[in-house]
This record gives sequence, C-alpha cells and structure tokens, in this order.
Amino acid sequence: MGLSNLISTTYNNGWSQKPSYSIQFGDIQLYNWLLTIGLFSAKTYTIGELKIPDKYFRDFLRGHIDGDGSIWTYQDKWNTFKNPNYIYTRLWTRFISASQKHIEWIQKRIRELQDIKGHLWERKPWREYQTSSIWEVKFAKKDSIKLLSWLYYSPDVPCLKRKRVVAEKFINTA
Repeated sequence: MGLSNLISTTYNNGWSQKPSYSIQFGDIQLYNWLLTIGLFSAKTYTIGELKIPDKYFRDFLRGHIDGDGSIWTYQDKWNTFKNPNYIYTRLWTRFISASQKHIEWIQKRIRELQDIKGHLWERKPWREYQTSSIWEVKFAKKDSIKLLSWLYYSPDVPCLKRKRVVAEKFINTA
C-alpha cells in the first residue's frame, strides 16, 4: 500500500501471552467502504455477518485463516498399543473469533458454498487474564482437505506461506 507507518506491538488481547502487531493508517474512503460491508471499530466481540460477495468469500476466508485461524497436523499414535500400525496423520482447520455471531456466520457461509458443516466450539476463559470466551468452527481431515483445496485454488493467491505449506501437503495428494 506504499505506507511508511510504524508497526506497533501489544499484549492486550486477553488470551495470548505472545505479542500482536498492528499498523495504523488513515484513509476515509477505505474506512467508509469497510463500514458498508459490516466492519467497524471495536468489533472484536460484536462483529457479525459481513457483506462479502460469494465470488470473493474464499479469498476473504483465506485471509481470515491467515489472521485468526490455523491449519495443523500431527501423527496420532493413540491406538498403537492395540497395533503398532495404528498411526494416523490428523489434519484440522479452524477459524476463531471472540464473536459467536461471526463464527456462526462463517460456518453458515462455508456450508452454503461448499457443503461442509464444521463443528462449533466455545472455549471459556480458564486463566485469570482471560476475559471472554473464544468461539471456533473446526473442520476434521476430510472436510479440511475439501476446504483447503477451495481456499488455495491457485499457486499465486495471496496467503501466509507457512500456512499454505501445511495445506499443500494434503491438497496436492487429494
């Protein structure tokens, strides 16, 4: 965007002990447009549905996963006591928000556009510095592969490389 603004560091989100980073800039036209699609200041707990056209939703969702989501995988060896060959590669994709309405909207839109349901979870605060619940919609392996294939539809779409690397291990073999 051609900005020379400084990047600031904060530790104030109530859940993470790691820093978060932000950049602040002013553009009244961009601000007014963001208001028209449903984004507004102090939205963390109250954001709901956004007016994202269907043709752009997967690009929005890929940005959401880069910012407030995760793709993770691990080797599940839980049942190796029954049989040493019972080792499974697990894959999970999730989107998180402090707003229940926003996560329910994401789950609904993914179901409408890709026929993938996902599971809604509430993580209640359990440490004294945590101030509110965190909501997530989570997808297991089969649905994650379908979802990630849809999100990373081209090798040159903008995304965080570290998350795409994890996704590609599954979508290139599907």
